[in-house]
Formats: sequence, structure tokens, C-alpha cells
Amino acid sequence: MINFDSVSLVYDGCREPAIADVNLDISEGELALVVGGTGSGKSTLLNCVNGLVPHFTGGSLSGSVRVAGRDTREHPPRELADVVGMVRQDPQSGFVTDIVEDELAYTMESLAIRPDIMRRRVEETLDLLGLADLRHRVLRTLSGGERQRVAIGSVLTAHPDVLVLDEPTSALDPQAAEEVLAAVQRLVHDLGLTVLMSEHRLERVVQYADQVVIVGDRAGVEQYLDPAEAMRYSPVRPPIVDLGLELGWQPLPLSVRDARRCAGEVRERIALLNAAGSAALRQRSGQHPTLGDQRSTGNGRREDKPGALLAATVSFAARVVLRKISLSFDPHQITAIMGRNGAGKTTALKLLAGSLSPDSGKVRVGGTDPAQLTGPDLLAKVAFVPQEPDVLLWAESVRDECQAADRDAGSAPGTCESLLGQLLPHTDETMNPRDLSVGSRLMLVLAIMLTGRPDLLILDEPTRGLDYSAKARLGQVLRERAEAGAAVVLATHDVEFVAVLCDRVVIIADGDVVTDDTASKAVVGSPAFAPQVAKIMAPNSVLTVADVVEGLGRS
Repeated sequence: MINFDSVSLVYDGCREPAIADVNLDISEGELALVVGGTGSGKSTLLNCVNGLVPHFTGGSLSGSVRVAGRDTREHPPRELADVVGMVRQDPQSGFVTDIVEDELAYTMESLAIRPDIMRRRVEETLDLLGLADLRHRVLRTLSGGERQRVAIGSVLTAHPDVLVLDEPTSALDPQAAEEVLAAVQRLVHDLGLTVLMSEHRLERVVQYADQVVIVGDRAGVEQYLDPAEAMRYSPVRPPIVDLGLELGWQPLPLSVRDARRCAGEVRERIALLNAAGSAALRQRSGQHPTLGDQRSTGNGRREDKPGALLAATVSFAARVVLRKISLSFDPHQITAIMGRNGAGKTTALKLLAGSLSPDSGKVRVGGTDPAQLTGPDLLAKVAFVPQEPDVLLWAESVRDECQAADRDAGSAPGTCESLLGQLLPHTDETMNPRDLSVGSRLMLVLAIMLTGRPDLLILDEPTRGLDYSAKARLGQVLRERAEAGAAVVLATHDVEFVAVLCDRVVIIADGDVVTDDTASKAVVGSPAFAPQVAKIMAPNSVLTVADVVEGLGRS
């Protein structure tokens, strides 16, 4: 169904190939998972399948890509639309209508499908992806995860032979991600659809893959027909695989169910050590500074620093999004705001950032209403990294963006560049920011925001498009900012990132705060928000592979 024959691509103006000498053969009715580091070339590989490479992206393409017997060099994307459906990382950029139902029908209209068939397919897709309640909603009012599901649905209504998904669950809450992946599974097994999927959150999807394609840092690509074998050699791995490698499990488990079957003895040992009061078992509630901490001054003394307060009600179109919520965020603390898509997480962040005013109540950052701050005063108080960071990028090169950030923040020259080096090593500063991958653009915007050393750092889905090593670098930078005295607040669906980094978890549902506790207490008992290791080791209260290693007294 999909065949790459000695395919290489060099983009215009680049010396090194984006992908080199790729040979792949993906059969009908298989789910092939594409993995690799941030910026390694996964999106380029996917774009070859529907003809965006080279017809839209340009560049020098050698070799051939054939999809359902059609050579993509000879057939532009419009001539492949009936066999290939693609959902990109930023779904909003592909919308052409205003209403959910209209967007689902648009591709079929372009293909001149009969109205009665269109109606039936729209209804089927609404049910398949849980979109029935959103059918009349305006697209711009949807949450990021809701937009992602609509984008997938708009492709599925055309009934393509090949479905290409670039980070399909990156903006989805755990339940919505499971619904989407279950739908994809049905399409593969029941309809014989061929799926090529790129995904950084491997813990969600690797157990469903029939094969794995690894894109290396040097543009090389390897194909593995055994996903477990692929994970053994992959540069990026989910926690469940790291745990299996650490404990020597054979074969490597890829699902929580299989891992629990291997982990019985380990669970018992940890329970015994915990009962005996083993000091090696980490207690997350005491791991990092939390509520009420103070920061160090240069002379070693501690000084009080005001945090942020959110006490507000917000409604949109007669719908209450946040209902009299009351939260405070203290310095030195990293707080995760979690909840299903559309729960009000982004609204809470916009209130803290001063870009939205409440219907009633108040918002204070350091005792000041952020909505009243502008310019350098705002940069010193609040930094907000949105889900779509592109709106904050305007310069022609990465270097220009960094230099402008230094000037705007009144920081020493090179400050932003140094921060970017921590977050995203080996970045080509001559590149246009819009040519970076989604994850790389997000890291650039974060470096720009951090240049002003704000008291409150706010991030909306900060791990979207990032591999595990990039998330580790991000976590280190956020922890450094918290230790320096900042309050860090992030909205995320990435339970693994929360397990490793966050001190506190706030869960919002239907406009109300339903949980506000330490990370370990908030997520261990939650079927939806518990990380993989917590599910494997339950009822023991451990969150990460490092927790297990320390709990067993191993180095």
C-alpha cells in the first residue's frame, strides 16, 4: 500500500538531507508507528505520503514514493486526496469552514460524493469520535483537543485507503486519546485501513502498532516488524519499556496488562520495603518545595515573594466554563492543571496571563491585576506560552527572535540564546522559526518568555511535539525557574510529565475544582490520570521508573 524506494530529500537552502535512502514497505491494513526525536524528520516522512513533498515543500527528492500504486512525484496532493487522508500537528491550520458539521462534510463535497452518502458518513463519524454534542459548534470556540478530533473526523468521512496522522493525540486528554485510538483500531481491523502515525507519547499507542519505523538523528530510517524489538533499540521509549529494560523482563511488555503480569514479585518487594519504612522510597509530597516556601536572596537569607491568586467565574455564550474557582499559586511550586478537553484549563491560564477578564471575581499576580500590565512590567510579572506558539513568532530567523527577546526584556545579550541552547541544543539560528518543527517552535517561544525571568510562568500543553529527552530538558529548566522563586503553572494531558516534574495537581471538571493535592495523591488513584508505572505498581504509591529503582534500593 505504501512503498518508499531509496528516497532522500534535501530541502532548499539546506546542506544535510532531511531523510536519506529510505526504504519502506507498509502493507494494507497495518498500523505503522513512526518514532524519533524532536525535529528528526518524522513529519517530512509523513508529508511524502500525500504528495506535500515535493509539490508543496519543494526541495530535491530522489527515489520514489508510491501509495496505492500512484507515484507521488507524478500525482500532486489533490490527485491523492481520494486515497490518502492526512491530519497534521496543528489541525486548526487545515480548517476551511466555521462549523463542525460543515467541516466534516467539506472533503466529501470536494470529492463530489452524493448528499445522502455524505449525511450518513457525517453521522457515523460524529458517533465514532464522540463529536455529536459539538456538531453545531463554531470551530474557533472548541478546545485544542476537540479541534483535533474534528480534524481527524474531516479526513475519515472521505473513507481513504491510507490515513496519515501526525501527533494525533498530542492535544487530547487521556480518555479522548483512548477513544481516538480505539476508533483508529476499528478502522484498521474492521475496514482494512492502512495507518501511518507519528506520535511522541508512545505510552499511548505503541501496544497497538503492527510495525515501527524509527527515524534517526542523521536522517536514517529503520523499519522493525516487531514493535517490542524496535523499542529495545529506539532512541525514544515509553516508561513501560524503560521499566522492563531496568528489571530485565523478557519479552519486553508494551501494555500495562502485560507489565503487571511481570511485576508481581516487584510489587510485593516494594510493599514490604514500604511497610518496613524504607527511606529509599520517595515521598513525592516532600520531594520539592511546595506551598508556603520562600526564595533565597543573594546573601543566603530567605525573602517572601507574592504568588498568584485566581478567584473567578467565567462564562462563554451562556455556558459556565469556570464556576467560582479559587486557587493560589506559590513561588517555588510547579502546578499542573488537568482535566478533560473543554474543562476550562486554558481559560484559567488566560485569566492568570491577563489576556482574559473574569465575569466576576479577581485575578492577582504579585498583588497586581495582570490585565492592567503592559510592556516590560508584564514581561517581568507573567509569561504565557500558548498551545499555538506561532502567534508569538514574527522575525525572519531564530537569531533575530532571540535578540529581540533580549532587548524587550532588558536582559544581557545572549540570554535568550543561552536558554534556547538548554532547551533545544544544536539549533540552526539562521532558520526561519516557522520552518522549525512544532516542538522546536514551542521551545523557542519558551526561551523567549523566560528571558524576562517572570514571577509567574504559564504554559499550555508544553510537551506537545516533544520527545522524552526534550521533555527532560524542559523539566530541568522549569525546575530551575521554580527553585529561583517563580511560580510555574501548566495545563497538560501528559500524565508522565506530571509524574516526573510536578509538585501539585489541580483537576478541573465541569467548571469546578474537583481535586487539589500533591502529585502522588492526585494521580495514583485516578484511572484516567495515573502514569504507566503507577498502574503497573498499584497499590504501591510510586509514579516513575526512578521511584521503583530507588524503592528496590538499586542505583
